Amino acid sequence: MINPFITESQKYTGAPLTEKQVKAFEVFEAELMSWNEKFNLTAIRDAEGIRIKHFLDSLTCLQVMKPLHNERIIDVGTGAGFPGIPLKIINPGLKLTLVESVGKKAGFCRHMVETLHLDNVEVLTLRAEEVGRLPNHRAQYDWALARAVASLPILSEYLIPLLKIGGHMLAQKGESAHAEAQASDNALKLLGAQLQKIDKITLPGVVDERFLVVIKKTAATPAAYPRTVGIPAKKPL
Repeated sequence: MINPFITESQKYTGAPLTEKQVKAFEVFEAELMSWNEKFNLTAIRDAEGIRIKHFLDSLTCLQVMKPLHNERIIDVGTGAGFPGIPLKIINPGLKLTLVESVGKKAGFCRHMVETLHLDNVEVLTLRAEEVGRLPNHRAQYDWALARAVASLPILSEYLIPLLKIGGHMLAQKGESAHAEAQASDNALKLLGAQLQKIDKITLPGVVDERFLVVIKKTAATPAAYPRTVGIPAKKPL
């Protein structure tokens, strides 16, 4: 598996991938391509696309998350396990929760957790608004992540209630990152958080602009949030 993913990943991991990690990504790739023939898990179906736009794109989160050790992380709207599972492959000590409301995608995530023998990973087939009201998940996480789930004002209501005070939300965004950050001012104030930074990232062969939006939780989120399922998307804060 000598390809741009292997060489580029070191920029974010800080060290070459181990043989075990390379093998895990090879298995992940093969399983994803196999399941994609039966179920529509992701729009990206070719090996090179999976390696760059799924695997490497997930690892770019490490640009703002390092160093990681035993943190508790939740990945909301994970789809086929991105960015959560690649981050877990690189950092086995993470305690990871994957949230995916679509049953087939959640089923694939469970399959990959078992196939790759990943410890301390929980998969929830629930909506983000439901998870944010569960006592064993609300205000429990060091990092809450999401990629291409919703606009930032909506996403903030999904993720910030899940964070401990001092924890961070990380949204992987495209060219609209700065505009969305500006539009989320009111939501962040209501939810007890503030914008920390927006980092630009580049992926080999990908011309689309990509950004990591990092938001820090500074105060307890009022009990009213998140609102019930569907309301954050219909009436963003």
